[in-house]
This record gives sequence, C-alpha cells and structure tokens, in this order.
Amino acid sequence: MSRASVAGVSVDTRHWIGGARVGSADMFDDISPLDGTVIATVARGGAEEASAAVDAAHSAFPTWAATPPAERSAILHRIADGVEARIEELAQVETADNGSLLRSHRRGVMPRVAMNFRFFADHLLALNHPDFETRGHRNHVTWDPAGVTAIITPWNAPLMLATWRIAPALAAGNTVVLKPPEWAPLTASLLADITHEAGLPAGVFNVVQGLGVEAGAPLTADPRVRRIAFTGSVPTAQRVGAAAAVNVTPVSFELGGKSPLVIFDSADLDLAVDIAVEQFDNSGQVCLAAVRILVQEGIADAFRARFLERAAQVVQGDSRDEATQIGPLVSRTHLERVDGFVQRAKAEGATVLLGGEPNHVLNAISGGFYYQPTVFEGVDPAKEIVCDEVFGPVLTLQTFASEADALAMANDTDYGLAATIVTGDTAQAERVASAIRGGTVWVNCFFVRDLSAPFGGSGRSGIGREGGTWSFDFYCDVKNAVFSPNGWSSNG
Repeated sequence: MSRASVAGVSVDTRHWIGGARVGSADMFDDISPLDGTVIATVARGGAEEASAAVDAAHSAFPTWAATPPAERSAILHRIADGVEARIEELAQVETADNGSLLRSHRRGVMPRVAMNFRFFADHLLALNHPDFETRGHRNHVTWDPAGVTAIITPWNAPLMLATWRIAPALAAGNTVVLKPPEWAPLTASLLADITHEAGLPAGVFNVVQGLGVEAGAPLTADPRVRRIAFTGSVPTAQRVGAAAAVNVTPVSFELGGKSPLVIFDSADLDLAVDIAVEQFDNSGQVCLAAVRILVQEGIADAFRARFLERAAQVVQGDSRDEATQIGPLVSRTHLERVDGFVQRAKAEGATVLLGGEPNHVLNAISGGFYYQPTVFEGVDPAKEIVCDEVFGPVLTLQTFASEADALAMANDTDYGLAATIVTGDTAQAERVASAIRGGTVWVNCFFVRDLSAPFGGSGRSGIGREGGTWSFDFYCDVKNAVFSPNGWSSNG
C-alpha cells in the first residue's frame, strides 16, 4: 500500500524524488510509541533511491540557484502558509509517530515549523554586507548557493528540526535531499506535499525514507552533495564526517548534550524548581535539556524537597490528552537503552530519589513505551549516568560549595551544547555565563530561542553554528569580489 491513514490523516508512504512519488521493493514498519501499534508501512530506500534523489537535486540546482531571491522568498512564504493551513494534521500525525504531546505540537512545534520558513525567507532578502575599501579597491561580499544539501534529522522533533535546516538551505538557493528518521518519518512526507502545492520546482526538495545505514550512508558519501547537516548521535556523526571528508564536504553537526542546571544560593527557589521540572519535557528527549542539576549547598535541602514534590506530580500518560505533561519514549529499543543506564547506575550505588524504572502499569494498559520520571543523587561524577547522554526522563542531583566548584562541575563534560543558570546575583550571572562552556547559556530562564541567534555546540555537542546569517554562511559559498579603481573604459 502506498498510503496510510494516521489519526485520520492520509499520508503517502513512498519517497518524494524529482517531484514524484517513488516506491521501493522493501518496506519497514512505523510503530507508534503511544500504544506499540504499526501505524504505517513505509518505503525503505537504499543506495538506489539516495542516488536518484541526488540526481534530481543536482539537475534542479542550476535553475533554483539562479531564481531571484525575491521569488525564492515568496515560495518559502507559501510553504509556511501551507504548514499553517495543516497544523492540526501535522500535529496529529507527529504525535502518533513520535509520541510527543499533541498540545505542544499544536501550540508550539508546528507554528515554529512555519516560522522557520518565514524567518529565512525574510532574512534572505535582508542579507547584506556593506561594501568596504582596501587601498582604493572596493570589496563586495555575496552569499552564493553551494549546491545539493543532504539533511539527516532525528526523531525527537522531526519536522521542526528538519525545517530548521531545510528553510535556510532552500533560501540560500540550494537543493535538498532529506533523510527523515525511521522512527518518525511521516510528517516529512506531508511536507513534501506542502512544498509541491506551494510551487517549489521538481527536484528542489526530495525525501528518501529508510534506515540510516542503508539510505543515509550512500547519501552522505555522494560526491555531488556539497553540504551535509546532521542532528543525532556522536557515533553516527563520526561515520558521516568520515564520508564527508573523502569529498571535502562541509558539515554542520548538532550532536546533543549533557547540559548543567546550576542553581546558586541567591536563586529564586520557585523559579529554580519550575526550570528543573521543565527538564522532563518530551520525556527528556531534548538535546538541550539540563539533566545535571547542580545546587549550592545552602539551599540544597529546600530545593530537593520542593523539586521532588513537584516532580512526583508530573502527569504521565497518553500524549493526546490535554492533562498529560510527558508521554512515552519513542520506541521499545530506546526505552531499553534508557533503562539500561538507570539499572547500571543503581547497581553502581547511585541513590534513586524518584522513579527508576519503566512505567509498567501504563505500559501494560496502553502497550506504549513509557518511562517514569527519574532522579538520582549520590552519583559518582565519573560514571556514565553523569557523563553520557541518556536522552530520557533521567536527571542527576549534585551539590557544590562555591562558584568555582560549580564552574568546575558544570564544565566537567565532553559536551558543550547549553547551560542554564539560576541566580539572584547579576554580577555572578555575568561571570558564570562567560566562564561556562556551551553554545547557549540561559540565565533565570530556559528554552528561549531566537532564530537570528547562533545555535550549536562545543566539544562532542557538534560542529558549527546556524541561525540567522550563520546559516547562510554554512549553506552558501561566501564570496568576496575585489574591484580595482583602474582599468575601466570611458563608457564603463
């Protein structure tokens, strides 16, 4: 079958290549984490489909690159219109597909998808660097389209994170081949329909579904691909980077984190607890989550008591229910991975303050993949529960004596994606924000994002920055033309 009905929405389960639907001989089952049922059987692409998609994108590139920026911008705005017209459908499908909250998809995630297209459509038209002079010569900077862009995205926010890369790539004049996550591929197919209806020329945007090793690997190894944007795990990024290196293809990697939440004695305790509980959002499947809670000793007892009381009240259940605060993990495989971290931490002597196992009751009732919100204390800072990314609703609680101790603990990680600070001391906020390692630092807030700001990580959290002009710096070949004042004809 080439279509599936998901939450009452008809979704084409074939690839989108060169402006047409393309099937595959092999298929894979797409399983909903809400109840463990198969919601779609999806075309399983490989090297043949990846090559065909790059063919289409490569052929479409010259015309799309030559399309005036105002026309590219107008098409991106029409894509945003199409997203906004289908927010409910997109929300319903993605909730069934990856288990995230329906109300979050309706109110935040899918509107952000539309915003991704609108922002970069507008930023394209504002892109400019003033000409400047060097010994009488005029320098003129331009952002030239780079070519075919391969985009490989994760399952925790598949459409939003995909369009965060798709929108600037298209705005830049590049053509795109998207490899969506096999655990949540369906909204990418709906996006293909939306781009077609918006008048995006055939071959400019392509979708190849399938497993990473089968579809993603040949895509990233193709020498015609001139940019690769990847969000996912460090081991996969290492393989992608090795393939890109052969062709000297620039990469942009966002690889997750192990971010700290640093709470000082001067902090507003209610605010600190609110921010700490927020780290359970999306069942901890958020790359930016501040999963290492570091609390100054003077308020540690008071914070612990309030935090655990609030965390115990977090409502876990069906993601389609308005009352639910966190839903399931994305798959049984991922649940088993998260549980492995938890059980090993328990065996190594860490103290469980909350949770510590799958939600067996809810899983038995629903058939889904729910994991209890979990908090550890008494953790060895050298153990994997503190050092490695769990990507589940699992937090660790540690205390510190001084600001110097807090910085040492916060920076004692191979990752450097983000950090969150809660303090009532303005001078301290400035000092710590400057000294802490992370691509984004929030002070007395969390998850405030502006698309014009740089986004990316340090260390094992990734390579490069995107957002605003930083995105165009990556998706384009930035050129400087130097014009001499001499040698012009009289009629020049």
